[in-house]
Amino acid sequence: MKHLFAAFLFLLLHTATAQTQAEMNGQAYAAYQQADKELNEVYRRILKEYKADVTFIQDLKASQRIWISFRDAELNMLYPEREVGYYGSVHAICRADYLEQLTCERLEKLKRWLTGTVGEDVCSGSIKATN
Repeated sequence: MKHLFAAFLFLLLHTATAQTQAEMNGQAYAAYQQADKELNEVYRRILKEYKADVTFIQDLKASQRIWISFRDAELNMLYPEREVGYYGSVHAICRADYLEQLTCERLEKLKRWLTGTVGEDVCSGSIKATN
């Protein structure tokens, strides 16, 4: 019951300006789309900045394809396909919120290739040093 109340409170605060279920769904999905847009922008910037490193670019593209499969599998694991109505009316919001969370986590990881490392980090691999 405590978890249900916490989830309800989160959804209430997260969607405080929406009035209908459709509006709340739309807001949640828009937040995910914004995170996905930012992820794609960072990905394109990395491709441009590291274009001379052909091996890295191949590995980055492979990693991103695998991450997309991972993201989708994580979503399906959390919300396995069930009969219609099983998860209730907030299901679309919950899915969008989880997609946003996973996307933001990936975004933070990829940003490291743009911000670089400070000083001499022997474990930075393909991440450029920014000195």
